[in-house]
Amino acid sequence: MTSIPLIFLIPIIVVALIIVGVFISFIGVWLKARLNGAPVSVLNLLGMRLGGVPYNLVVEARITAVKAGIEVSTDKIAAHYLAGGNVVPTVQALVAAEKAGIALDWDRACAIDLATKGSGKSVVEAVRTSVDPKVIDCPNPEQGRTTIDGVAKDGIQVKVKARVTVRTHLDRFVGGAKEDTIIARVGEGIVTTIGSSESYKQVLESPDSISKTVLSRGLDVGSAFEILSIDIADVDVGENVGAKLQEAQAEANKNMAQAQAEIRRAAAVALEQEMKARVQEMQAKVVEAQAQVPLAMAEAFRAGKLGVMDYYRMENVQADTAMRGSIAHPEGKK
Repeated sequence: MTSIPLIFLIPIIVVALIIVGVFISFIGVWLKARLNGAPVSVLNLLGMRLGGVPYNLVVEARITAVKAGIEVSTDKIAAHYLAGGNVVPTVQALVAAEKAGIALDWDRACAIDLATKGSGKSVVEAVRTSVDPKVIDCPNPEQGRTTIDGVAKDGIQVKVKARVTVRTHLDRFVGGAKEDTIIARVGEGIVTTIGSSESYKQVLESPDSISKTVLSRGLDVGSAFEILSIDIADVDVGENVGAKLQEAQAEANKNMAQAQAEIRRAAAVALEQEMKARVQEMQAKVVEAQAQVPLAMAEAFRAGKLGVMDYYRMENVQADTAMRGSIAHPEGKK
């Protein structure tokens, strides 16, 4: 019998040792999966290891799903891990939905998990809220407000605090509006309902009318939740906004009237100053005219049109006129 040369045996031995080493490294996980009814081939385990996927995590997730009666292949679990998803919570959410009788498949669970990544939420919470509805305070106290304020037609402010019971709608969860939108819509509905009331007394007498009116508007359209109920937790009377507005309007009217009166006063002062200026102007013209008289008389003397006797007679007439005026008005009284 011919012996095989050593040069050919070495590669065969190396390959055999590699295969044995790989099998030994996977034997624990492979055996665990087979014993739990979720068999995984060694080639799949090798492929996940070469692809950088933690095969232990994938096998654990598959075992959990299979034990709950859900068949999910290792390829789908590994693909979800590579997409950045949380494998274990996704499987847990799938199992919870299965036990609660909620229709949820693997692809939908993966989409919800990826949609909630980085938002502080999780697919497990979404399924849990679908099974056990949650209560949302409206408004959210964390945003600094404790009541929703509306003003009735009689001008009285009404402060309302509401609680909204919602349930997750898994079919609309991906791409649907979240809690902030629900709070905003409910707040808008409450303000509108209060504003359409004739008196604040109507709101105080029947606060359930607010919840009925708001609930009938279909505020959960396009959101990730289904609104089950809107309960008015507290109703208080606030300020008399109508009276404050009337007071502010009266103050504004008073200021406007004062401004107009000031304008008229300033115009009158300006007109008075203008009249004084015109009087001064007329007086200046009179003085100018009086200054022309001596000049005219001098010119008449030079031209021979006025004699010395004529000048004296004119002076006598002026003196006689001044004397008659002093007699008629003694001590300067007029």
